[in-house]
Amino acid sequence: MASALTDKLSRIVKGLRGQSRITEANVADMLREVRMALLEADVALAVVRDFIARVKDKALGQEVLGSLQPGQLLVSIVHRELVATMGEGVSDIDLAAQPPAVILMAGLQGAGKTTTTAKLAKHLIERRKKKVLTVSGDVYRPAAIEQLKTVTAQAGAEWFPSSADQKPVDIALAALDYARKHYFDVLLVDTAGRLAIDAVLMQEIQNLHAVLKPVETLFVVDAMQGQDAINTARAFKEALPLTGIILTKTDGDSRGGAALSVRQVTGAPIKFAGTSEKIDGLEVFDAERHAGRILGMGDIVALVEQVTAGVNVEAAQKLAAKVKSGAGFDLNDFLSQIQQMKQMGGLSSLMDKLPAAMAAKAGQLDMDRAEKDIRRKEGIIHSMTPLERRKPDLIKATRKRRIAMGAGVQVQEVNRMLKEFEQMQDMMKKMSGGGMMKMMKRMGGMKGMPKMPF
Repeated sequence: MASALTDKLSRIVKGLRGQSRITEANVADMLREVRMALLEADVALAVVRDFIARVKDKALGQEVLGSLQPGQLLVSIVHRELVATMGEGVSDIDLAAQPPAVILMAGLQGAGKTTTTAKLAKHLIERRKKKVLTVSGDVYRPAAIEQLKTVTAQAGAEWFPSSADQKPVDIALAALDYARKHYFDVLLVDTAGRLAIDAVLMQEIQNLHAVLKPVETLFVVDAMQGQDAINTARAFKEALPLTGIILTKTDGDSRGGAALSVRQVTGAPIKFAGTSEKIDGLEVFDAERHAGRILGMGDIVALVEQVTAGVNVEAAQKLAAKVKSGAGFDLNDFLSQIQQMKQMGGLSSLMDKLPAAMAAKAGQLDMDRAEKDIRRKEGIIHSMTPLERRKPDLIKATRKRRIAMGAGVQVQEVNRMLKEFEQMQDMMKKMSGGGMMKMMKRMGGMKGMPKMPF
């Protein structure tokens, strides 16, 4: 959806240059393109009609002020209406309750409910400093219970055991009792899903809701589900008093379709969006920033947050002190820089948050190839002995052949990686000797900048 809508809007903006006023004639073409982009993204037809009507109503007759062009003003109006459709502001989890605060996770099978439960646990532990317990009420899929156990451990939360021969209500009440006795702040209850909505599923989750009295009932929906999401959302809304929505797989091709449909149908705020398969791939949903991504404006705030979260400040300070002391920059430090990039989510994840124009330029690079190159360098360094990492000068022909064989690469790849390391090592020496400004002057601005490991 993002690329399709952005491309269509860009064409309309160019076509409206030089006109001083938005009229019914010039707005019709743009709205047609926007309508097609939304329908292609599988947004519900009723939602599309309402959205287009609001944009048209706000756009017609508006004067183009200052340096703005008609196309730019229309994009601004579309952006505001996207934000309004998805719910303005940020809506986080409400934990204003006597501990343990119970959060009930609902949704169809395959939406990513179990993984999202663990992601939410990690979020509550790291961002809200809460003690979290998870439990699975999915007695129909024993694998789901084991899956929750595994991902809960990855999230750093505690898992309450359950088995397929128990009743979901009994499991939930036992977990609640355990959470109270062991002073947990939050109990996350993962419920059973189905491939489609049925009466048994809805009755079971209604029973769980009645006995647990959760402070939050979150509907987990696949962002790539598109048109089907609206029927699922309506059924869950009729069965449960939903307090929020979590969109999963928003890193897929159809970002935005489900967000526009589900929010309008349920009236419940979108609270979180799953941004990757990793356990930390969950972010608080911000409609304004999400609308910016849909329109190709990027999300620089999220980019900064992602980079900041991935940077190990303590390690960076140690490296700076080491270089300043003259101890030198070795292959362990080089490896550390590569691993920091991986912790930020990789190149493709960072690219996703750039504005469309910048991303298009950066997109000329082969992202898959660049990611593989990073992993290859990491593998080469891991094939070295601790002594070789500390003293790269020892690495001669025989050692290079052994390292290449251990990493599964050609000797030329080892030579290339060592050359890049030497370039960075030289840069570090210059920084410690005369500071960044001297180095930049010697290099003549940005010319000759050594190739970074990412």
